[in-house]
Amino acid sequence: MDKIGVLFVQGGGEGAHDADALLAASLERDLGGGYQVRYPRMPDEAAPEAGSWTRRISGEISRLGEEAILVGHSLGGAMLLKYLSRAKAKQRIAGLFLIAAPAWDGKSWDFDLLKLPDGIEDKLASIPRLFLYHSRDDAVVPFEHLALHKANIPKATVRAVNGRGHQFGNDLSVVARDILGRE
Repeated sequence: MDKIGVLFVQGGGEGAHDADALLAASLERDLGGGYQVRYPRMPDEAAPEAGSWTRRISGEISRLGEEAILVGHSLGGAMLLKYLSRAKAKQRIAGLFLIAAPAWDGKSWDFDLLKLPDGIEDKLASIPRLFLYHSRDDAVVPFEHLALHKANIPKATVRAVNGRGHQFGNDLSVVARDILGRE
C-alpha cells in the first residue's frame, strides 16, 4: 500500500524551518506509518517572496502522488492559499489544514504576500476537508486572523484552542486527528 503524501509548509522568518521542524515531526509521528510527511526548506525564509514559494509548493505537490494533503504553519498556510488561488494542482487535494495563518487585514498586516483574490472560496471548492487552527494566545499572528480566514472560507472547520501559542506547543496531534478523521 502506498503512503498518503502530506506536504508541510513552514512559516516565514529567520530560523523558521528549524523551529517548525518540531511541528512537522509531531505531525508525522501522530499520523503513523500510512503517511509520508514532506518538509522542504522554503526559499529565502527570512525574506519570503510569493513567486519563489509558490513555485516550490507546486513542485512539492507534484511529488505527493495522486492525492495530496496540504498543511501550512503561519506564513506557510498563507502561501498555500496564495498557491491555490493561482494554480490548479494536477492531483486531488484531499485536505487543507492551516495553522496560525496570517491574513491580509489592510491595516497592520497589509502585505501583498497575504492578499487573496475575491472568490477564494470557489477556488477551494473541490477540496473536501478545510480546517483552520489558531491559538487564542498566539503572540505572533493575532487570533483575529482566524475570523478573517473564516469569512473568506466559510465552509472551513475552525479549531480555536487555548494556551498553545504560535508554535502550538510543538504538538500537532489535533491536526493529525483531523487528517485521520478522528474527532
